[in-house]
Amino acid sequence: MATVRLAPVLRSSAGGSKQVTGEGSTLGDVLKDLYQRYPALEEQLQPDGELSRFINVYVNDQDVRYLQGLATPVAANDTVILLPAMAGGR
Repeated sequence: MATVRLAPVLRSSAGGSKQVTGEGSTLGDVLKDLYQRYPALEEQLQPDGELSRFINVYVNDQDVRYLQGLATPVAANDTVILLPAMAGGR
């Protein structure tokens, strides 16, 4: 199972966990596995079926936008990071 790290703003949707595991051979599969246990995450990450443009997703520190998106391969020892985009400041 891949390790999935959650940013603080997403943790309440996953029972307060900062790290969970997900099973699957692609990022899309891992996310579907997470949604079965934590349905509230789906609305935050994929409200329209595609990854929200306000969420940055990394597999082993590589942005999936520059890989294969939801089809990005994920192995059992990989780390997925879910990080909402930040804005604001001066």
